[in-house]
Amino acid sequence: MLTSTHLAAPSDTITAELVAVLVAVTGGQARFLSTHDGHALPSGPLEVDHRSLQTGMRAWIEAQTHHPIGYIEQLYTFADRDRAREDARRVISVSYLGLTREAQVPAPQQAVGWRDWYHHFPWEDQRSPAAAAVLAEHIAPALIAWCAAGAGADASQRRLRVDTAFGLHGAPWNEDFVLQRYELLHEAGLVPEAQRGPAASRGLPAAQRKAVAARTGAPMRLDYRRILATGMARLRAKIKYRPVVFELMPEAFTLLQLQQTIEALAGRALHKQNFRRLVEQQALVEETGQLTQGASGRPAQLFRFREDLLLERAISGSKLPLSR
Repeated sequence: MLTSTHLAAPSDTITAELVAVLVAVTGGQARFLSTHDGHALPSGPLEVDHRSLQTGMRAWIEAQTHHPIGYIEQLYTFADRDRAREDARRVISVSYLGLTREAQVPAPQQAVGWRDWYHHFPWEDQRSPAAAAVLAEHIAPALIAWCAAGAGADASQRRLRVDTAFGLHGAPWNEDFVLQRYELLHEAGLVPEAQRGPAASRGLPAAQRKAVAARTGAPMRLDYRRILATGMARLRAKIKYRPVVFELMPEAFTLLQLQQTIEALAGRALHKQNFRRLVEQQALVEETGQLTQGASGRPAQLFRFREDLLLERAISGSKLPLSR
């Protein structure tokens, strides 16, 4: 049996941090709740009086943002050796994904606010001509040059990874590969966070890395942007087989609002008729008998989600009806 003499004091070695990716969709825009003027996510250390990891996470979100929390699930645990604070403490981050509806957050001391997640991942919004231009004119050429800088089999492997992740040279774009794309950009030194570490073996001139990094979205402290990428990827995959998008919608909504919410999350345009047909086939919504009021144009039918079906089943294997 181990005694206390065999155990180092935890505070001297490792800090366990709880981190939240809290997502909402407002006005057709996918947003996340940030702290420190967009440079961090709600977070705090696991403390002795926390009954569980999740209750500790909820406590930190409420304390830092004063925002109500709905659906939440554990996302991923980050335990990389190089994830350390300025004082060299190693940090293990247990992250959570939460879904909610945006509300004003009165917490100016933490510089808390909602931010568009494409502000940090501009290439991920495939609906945007500006995003396509950033990818085609800056990111793709730099990544191809980075592939060519590899030696032998390494160069081929790099090219396969880049083509698969970024949909180059005939490969399809997969909206779920958010984390893979960010990790490749980090490995190649093409995001601001990568400039903090050693530049050895990246194969690209420092000036080129810096110029491209300036176009790859706003950086965040530590590896919070990596955690945000993980949350984005999880949610994009999840909306295809679980009806979690319901957590993001008001009590009554139009089918257009539902479509725009899914488009905002996926970063892809959906085919309107196919989307409505899919919604009807899944029978997850029902008419409220009411119409939109005060909007310009023709009033639209309002729908609500069928709670009985939410409890009974999930959407099995649904594909996004993409607009081609």
